[in-house]
Amino acid sequence: MQETFLPSELFEIHMEAGVKKAALPVYKLVFSGILAGFFIAIGGAASSAAVYQMADPGLAKWIAGMIFPVGLILVVLAGGELFTGDCLMVSCVIRRKISVLSMVRVLGIVWFSNFLGAVMVSVLVYYSGMLDATSGALDAYFIQTAYQKVQIGLPKAICSGILCNILVCFAVLAAAAARSVTGKIWAIFFPIMSFVICGFEHCVANMFSISVGLLAGGNTVYAAKAEELYGISSAMLEAIHPVDGLLQNLLFVTIGNILGGMVFVACPLYIIHQRKKRGSDAG
Repeated sequence: MQETFLPSELFEIHMEAGVKKAALPVYKLVFSGILAGFFIAIGGAASSAAVYQMADPGLAKWIAGMIFPVGLILVVLAGGELFTGDCLMVSCVIRRKISVLSMVRVLGIVWFSNFLGAVMVSVLVYYSGMLDATSGALDAYFIQTAYQKVQIGLPKAICSGILCNILVCFAVLAAAAARSVTGKIWAIFFPIMSFVICGFEHCVANMFSISVGLLAGGNTVYAAKAEELYGISSAMLEAIHPVDGLLQNLLFVTIGNILGGMVFVACPLYIIHQRKKRGSDAG
């Protein structure tokens, strides 16, 4: 028996999965989305905790890239619904297996459910005492990360979001191609590690990193530590705002993630494998 599915076989499996996903009731989408947001946030928390005191930025990115994939690994193995991966459903729309409204319904519910799961982890991390590590240096790191993300402009956020979801979607597809748990883990590991090392923007990961930075920034002790270590003043912290910072960043990055998954992955794969299928049928 072959160890992986062929690309053409995977395309058909992906189509069937998209149709089943569109038929899921709301409560299943919500709980699956919360679970996925929870896992991605855990990956973000763990990778940040591992690198926040590293002076070498290249080494820090490499270590973070080694740890962060645990989030998507858990999503895939547990069967969670992640917004970025669900952008691949557009190929089902193109083939007319589901309607545009069905796809929008799934994506909308999953996005807000991912957000809820990520914010839940942010609150738990904040009150767990984790941010007090090394006299509050970790909380200052989260504040700095959130501040940097809300400063990203529209072109950079969209382009970075596109590149991120190209890698995430191929990781999801590669994991589906593998038949074993070990194969799925390795299939996910390298694409996700690559996007973390490159610093590309993932909307669900940002849901966690910005919201935990927002919580930490509201604490005067943590805010003072951020100013001491990173020079982020109280005036600068105003940029990390629930509307002007959080939603604006997530809006631009989400648009980029949608374009990356739909235009740069799903549509090209549809053209390649759909034409191949039609040609074989004609033969």
